[in-house]
Amino acid sequence: MRLTVGQALVRFLANQWTERDGVEQRLIAGCFGIFGHGNVAGIGQGLLEATVEDPEQLPYYLVRNEQSMVHAAVGYARMKNRLSTYACTTSIGPGATNMVTGAALATINRIPVLLLPGDIFATRVANPVLQELEDPRSYDVSVNDAFRPVSKYWDRINRPEQLVPAALAAMRVLTDPVETGAVTLCLPQDVQAEAYDWPESFFAKRVWHVGRPVPEPAALDRAVELIRSARQPLIVAGGGVIYSDATSQLQAFVEATGVPVGETQAGKGSLTWDHPSSVGAIGATGTTAANALAREADVVIGIGTRYSDFTTASNSVFANPDVKFVNLNVANFDAVKQGASTLLADARAGLVALEERLADWSVDPAYRTRAQVLSADWQRVVDSAYAVNHQPVPAQTEVIGVVNELSGPRDVVINAAGSMPGDLHKLWRSRDPKQYHIEYGYSCMGYEIAAGLGVKLADPSREVFVFVGDGSYLMLAQEIVTAVQENVKLVIVLVQNHGFASIGNLSESVGAQRFGTSYRYRNPATGALDGDVLPVDLAANAASLGADVIRTTTIDDFRSALQKAREATRTTLVQIETDPLAGGPSSEAWWDVPVAEVAALESTRDARAKYEANKPSQRRYL
Repeated sequence: MRLTVGQALVRFLANQWTERDGVEQRLIAGCFGIFGHGNVAGIGQGLLEATVEDPEQLPYYLVRNEQSMVHAAVGYARMKNRLSTYACTTSIGPGATNMVTGAALATINRIPVLLLPGDIFATRVANPVLQELEDPRSYDVSVNDAFRPVSKYWDRINRPEQLVPAALAAMRVLTDPVETGAVTLCLPQDVQAEAYDWPESFFAKRVWHVGRPVPEPAALDRAVELIRSARQPLIVAGGGVIYSDATSQLQAFVEATGVPVGETQAGKGSLTWDHPSSVGAIGATGTTAANALAREADVVIGIGTRYSDFTTASNSVFANPDVKFVNLNVANFDAVKQGASTLLADARAGLVALEERLADWSVDPAYRTRAQVLSADWQRVVDSAYAVNHQPVPAQTEVIGVVNELSGPRDVVINAAGSMPGDLHKLWRSRDPKQYHIEYGYSCMGYEIAAGLGVKLADPSREVFVFVGDGSYLMLAQEIVTAVQENVKLVIVLVQNHGFASIGNLSESVGAQRFGTSYRYRNPATGALDGDVLPVDLAANAASLGADVIRTTTIDDFRSALQKAREATRTTLVQIETDPLAGGPSSEAWWDVPVAEVAALESTRDARAKYEANKPSQRRYL
């Protein structure tokens, strides 16, 4: 079959499927894109032909920002448990490099996305072309080489026949739970338009089986022996529990054994918030219940977690000097962390195997009771945070409480950056494995609205609540236009606190006095950015992008507005101002952010003293 490279790639992608547990779905559900001279004649023309032939073959969505299209693909793939994703196509130059941030986010979070940036001419007949880097060391280098360190697979298609092995390799990585992340196929613009005689087999339906590796018997023996020795075990449930659809197996395991469960950001929702074994979030943004148990734990069972510094409170929260780890993970890279006894397997398969082998074992009833008492104590803290009645403007915790109250059990809350991920991790009461959607591997400002688009495309039956601060909104709000264009309804909660509240808190904690974190005029008397509040109207901006807007000033107003937004049929933004100084409850855990060792400022010297007091609590090396 004679087709251009662009036409062939589109046809190939439309015929890729995944299968797990007997259920098939498209691997590449569609394509987000912005066209330019580097992709319009190749991928763009191929997508047009596919649309004319069958609009459902590989649906195309016009987005407004290249970084945000990757975020939307990540949001979609996460909702689909990494079994389906979107392709993202751009021109060469700034369109391509705008995707690098999204690629890093996808790879860090172990989420599959396919990136198809245009590239310079492979034939080099017109060098230097528009937007060419011109690296004097090699004509084979382009700006797309910036994708190499943030991609799990990277290739440049310099000849049409190279597409076949490269495309198959790309699908292999996208469908491998161990290796998945951003996959980048760089497409020189002349090669995209070049014709080639392709084998028919390249376009046949191809189903990629996503298996469930089972534990090695000897490794299972070691893990069971270690767990049986535990008197105060604790499970750390990570994103792997949810991606492997293992929440029912986790529930069965903890109900049989009584082991309490702390959840990472990606793993929140592994148990419902009110389950007797749930002690909530763990780590630097965790609950006092989970962290108290973590400090005492003699055996920690990590399931599908990569042990980020927030999860481990910078390796200080697991404080028992004799603590040991058992890690159930599909990826050996993560399984060996903390010097653990490794159980290399799919989370669901591993939990089933553990439950069978531990059928006659459980924790002491007093330990079960202790976990439940600690959890109940924390829930009273949450109740207080939801109803703090902060004046003259509300606290952020009150806003979270209203959204939690008015959202349904299957609705989704999205956030990524600022102070909200910490408050949400501690305070959100999850009722469904897919309800809590916080991007905290890269904590990327601007993820929220774009991801909301992807989440809603993945499951239109769910209401999607996008939490976004004013700082993050200013970074990347353009996909409101796409949501309006595609009639994709989002509820956007814009929390206005006139600056970078999270970094302001962090700045204060290291003795830097919130320097450079407020959105204010420059003070003519002092030269500092501490003048009057800027007259920025983000609600008006959202309205100009096509969203319906409701402005609120009190919590009662906000509750009424949110109910209207939930019942609406169009994307609606609800704005409320909060006090950046009204923080949430403490996790009683530490996060390692170095403080200046010498300083003229007393505030910095005081912060350094606190830092040095906490530093010895950090476990070293393992």
